[in-house]
Amino acid sequence: MPREINYTVTQDYDGKKVVNFLREECGLSARIVRSIKFTPDGMKLNGEKTRTTDKIKCGDTITILIPDSGDAPEPMQADLQILYEDDDILVINKSPFMAMHPTHNHQGDTLANAVAAYLDTKGIRSSFRSVGRLDKGTSGVVVCALNSLAACKLSGSIKKEYCALIKGNLSGNGSVDVPIYRPDPMKTLRACSYEIEGEAALTHWTVEEEFSGATLVRLNLETGRTHQIRVHMSFIGHPLAGDDMYGDFMTEIGHQLLHCRKCILTHPVTGEEMVFEAELWDDFKNAVETVKNLSANA
Repeated sequence: MPREINYTVTQDYDGKKVVNFLREECGLSARIVRSIKFTPDGMKLNGEKTRTTDKIKCGDTITILIPDSGDAPEPMQADLQILYEDDDILVINKSPFMAMHPTHNHQGDTLANAVAAYLDTKGIRSSFRSVGRLDKGTSGVVVCALNSLAACKLSGSIKKEYCALIKGNLSGNGSVDVPIYRPDPMKTLRACSYEIEGEAALTHWTVEEEFSGATLVRLNLETGRTHQIRVHMSFIGHPLAGDDMYGDFMTEIGHQLLHCRKCILTHPVTGEEMVFEAELWDDFKNAVETVKNLSANA
């Protein structure tokens, strides 16, 4: 569904061109400006068709129409834990058992399919635009942009906070600054090394609670490499609970206990700073209770 947005011209742009206001004040990319320029009724000044070169004055209203783009995934009904939604973003607490996108291993049972089905109930058909991604097995906050403008303005600007249950004991806080590489281009497995050339990766960790043989940590990333937290924590000898790809601790859980519990973003249209938090899923809570009880009885 096309998204109509109204902007009011500020004093700083009195006498300037429409394109200057859209690019500089509104933060529209050149690609989006081109798109609305060639969209019927894509750009209006005080309700009348306008051009990017037309002059504007303080108090004018510029209306843009962001067209739909791309194809929506096949709708497939699934339960979604929705944290927030409006005309521009949809925020979800993703289940650890749900993959993000359709692949050869996952057809129809992904977050993309579930979001398509949810939007379909509202008469909305939109491409799936997740701003960042979480591995299958990782749970927590996922922000979906509902139009190309929101996707463009949110890309690379969301701050995330994770938590994980790890093997062994750490204290205080620290960082892992080791490049990550892909040993086999045909496999998803990653590794890290100071000797082998790879992508720069930096992970910060802080201990939140210590147990007997396990630790709950808070994690913040400076980079967003595939499997970054899992690889880095394994590299320093503290693999994530449940992660049988990079460790051997509590693998009976069936997936890594990694959860994106907080996202901070600036709304792509209103400019409001927003904070979203997601509760742990039950299996993560149960694992924490298990190690807590083992510690109490040790």
